[in-house]
Amino acid sequence: MSITLYNYVLSGNCYKVRLLANLLNIKYETVAIDFHPGKEHQSEPLLKLNPAGTLPILVANGQVFTETQAMLVWLAQQHDPSCSWWPINNANQLAAVVQWLGFSSRLSATIGELRLHSMLNNTINIDSAQHGAKICLRELESHLTEQRIIGQQWLTGDQPTIADVACFPYTALSPDAGIEHDEYPLIRGWLHALRSLDNFLTMPGIHELHELGSTIRDKT
Repeated sequence: MSITLYNYVLSGNCYKVRLLANLLNIKYETVAIDFHPGKEHQSEPLLKLNPAGTLPILVANGQVFTETQAMLVWLAQQHDPSCSWWPINNANQLAAVVQWLGFSSRLSATIGELRLHSMLNNTINIDSAQHGAKICLRELESHLTEQRIIGQQWLTGDQPTIADVACFPYTALSPDAGIEHDEYPLIRGWLHALRSLDNFLTMPGIHELHELGSTIRDKT
């Protein structure tokens, strides 16, 4: 099976796909895209694949996927025989996963936009994005608190799903957008749990646990 990811290494959405592929031991190829400053994602060849001019783009056996959530669903459906990452045999949990995939889009639209502004000086409504980002993190912290009360560590159950993968990157990267995790102990624990998974994959700004410990010690 041929899988190709058109990828920008600093993109949180591209990272979601790389992370899940790594967690599931999926072999794939990447094509590095000059997102900034080259704007290659808006070039004619890339627009033929994705008229929206966004990344990531996933091509699998000739089929083109241009929405990150669809890529996560496809990868889990095709490569997870246990059906734990995409729980198709549990209607209630599956619906909850879909809800959190929607929530991940809110993280992208708030924390993700703030991060782009910080990195590339994009023009955004900073106050609105910061307000929305903090609402998202409070909502996530509240839900993880409820999960902890019933003895569950993950967003929709006692095992991680693509919902956790989808929400992880921009939550973990929120310090890049000027929003720290000090007020969110359950979020910190959830981020730690994800970093502890076998085959966890890093990206710039998201460290492995041993690297994270070194970073914290260096700051103290």
